[in-house]
This record gives sequence, structure tokens and C-alpha cells, in this order.
Amino acid sequence: MEFTVSKNDLVRELGLSQGVVEKKTTIPILSNVLIEAQGDRIILTATDLELGIRCSCPAKVKKEGAGTIPAKKLLDYTRLLPDVDLSLKFLENHWANITCGRSRTKIAGMSRESFPELPQMPEPISEIPVGLLASMISRTSFAISMEESRFTLNGALLLLGSGGMTMVATDGHRLAYVESPMTANGGSLSDFRALIPKKAMGEIVKLAELSAPEAKLVFAGDDNHLFFQFGERLLITRKLTGNFPDYERVLPKDNTNIAKLKKEEIRSAIERSHNLRMSARGRFECSLARARSRFSLHPWRRERARKVYLANMPVLTSRSDLMPSTCSIFFVPFSRMMFHLL
Repeated sequence: MEFTVSKNDLVRELGLSQGVVEKKTTIPILSNVLIEAQGDRIILTATDLELGIRCSCPAKVKKEGAGTIPAKKLLDYTRLLPDVDLSLKFLENHWANITCGRSRTKIAGMSRESFPELPQMPEPISEIPVGLLASMISRTSFAISMEESRFTLNGALLLLGSGGMTMVATDGHRLAYVESPMTANGGSLSDFRALIPKKAMGEIVKLAELSAPEAKLVFAGDDNHLFFQFGERLLITRKLTGNFPDYERVLPKDNTNIAKLKKEEIRSAIERSHNLRMSARGRFECSLARARSRFSLHPWRRERARKVYLANMPVLTSRSDLMPSTCSIFFVPFSRMMFHLL
């Protein structure tokens, strides 16, 4: 295999593989990126057996073929090269010969046959606006559990239906719920339900940042995998298995205590109070006075009851180490008060 490619194009696509490539593994091939030269493009593939990515960039292919190179070593070296085209040639002993300007080097690779095959993308389920999905991830990912023993909570629940798209995440202490009705230009959605791992959600956000604001991704899924097609880039993730908690039981159905707040104002208040907390796991008291239409936030003192009442409005407490990340959504699923942040 031999081809010539733009250094900047190669660095950009290799950078996308770094979040997928397994850095500490007992299977050496998973630290490599698979490079395939076909037609007028090269295809880069990386996987850790749970998450995989396939992307491509234009190239002048002199000889088609495939081979694998350590992903991080190739990216670190390529970044240091001048901004001109580079040539890469695989030798018979699986070594890669890289030439760029006056620079020449060799990197040891591995056989393409040792690299695991990624599943093929099935028929698409729907098209989803890239910006919408990325926004929903940013508003729910903070609530995902970090405890590996609770694997069903190590991701977010994605629901697709005729009414729109919903994403839910919880760690048992807090719950983030976001729903979005699809507009006419958002396309129609088929009924679908799946658990997306947190690592895959992070990679989706990265790919969304490189996409146009009005772009749409093609979404598909089978019994074991989910597929997100961003133009020439394809992200594949294994589904989380298990039953997600019945979140509808903790969402208030007949709640009458609803406060509409400006997001930036409450964010600023929480950050100031968080900075003055008594301890890393101190609590804060939120109170809303109906008569004065005033919301206040101050440190919670032990001698006070867990819940008190001010102007017939319940006061609730929340762990301060959870507060800063919850100010961008309406939150308080386990209490009797709901905040809608504008």
C-alpha cells in the first residue's frame, strides 16, 4: 500500500480516533489504527471492541492495500511534520515508511488480518439534527453514574418516537430529563429505545463540533450496536444492556410549585454559593418566597430541619458537590418543587 495525503487532513482524522483507541490494553492491535487505501481516499478505523470509529480523507493512492500503525505514535509524529503532503508506504514486513519533505522515518505496524472487523451499518432508522443531539447530551451527561457496578446507569436512555426525541440520565441522586419535539424540517422518527454509553456520547459531541450547525446525522441500530453517521464519519457503539430505572415514577405529575428562573442568574448564584460551601459535601438551602417572588440560596445549617416552609413554599436541600453541574436544566426530581430555567 502506498499513498500521498495532506498532513492537516491526516492529523484531523487521526485526532478523532484518539478517544476510541485503547491506550492500556492486553491486546496490542487495539492500540493501532487501521489504514485502508481505496480509490481516491484513505479510510481510518479504530476500535476498543466497545466503541469504534471509521473516517476518511482524500488521498492520491498509488497502490491500494491496508495495514495498521500505532495510533498515538503516528499522530504525535505527524503533528510535528511541516504543513505539506506526506507519503506513506507499507513494506512487506508491516513497517510503515513515512516521507514528508526532507523528513523520513519508519514505524513498526501490524498485519491487517489481526484487526477486528466492525459491524456493518443496517438500514437507517431516522435522521437527527446534529446540533439537537449534541445539545441534549450536554444537558444530561453530567447526571450519568460513574460507578461501574451500576452499568445500566453508565449511559443515557435515548427514546425516539412520533412525538419527538427524549434523553434521560440518572445516577440515583439526580435525574436529567430532556425532550424535544421534532419540527417539520427535523424529519420523522421511528419508535426506538436504547442505552447509549457515556464514552460514546462524548465522541458524538466531538463529531458534532466538526459538523455544520444545520447538518443531520443518520441514525441506525441493531440488536447489539448503535450507528451514528456524520457524513463520511461513522461512529459505532455497543449498546448498554439491562433495564433502565422507571424514571417516570419520580417525575412529578401533579406538581403545583413551579418557578421560572433565568438560567444565567441562577447559575451565577449557585457558583457563588458553591465557592463558600462549608465542606466538599456541604449542603445548600434553596428557598422561594411567593409573596416577594424572590429566590434565595445560602448554606444549610445542621440545626435547621431538612425541610422548612417559607411563605407556603417548600424549601429543599441539595448536595453542593452536585449543584454547579445542574444549573443548566430544570432539576429536583425527588422533591416537590420544579425549576424551569429560561
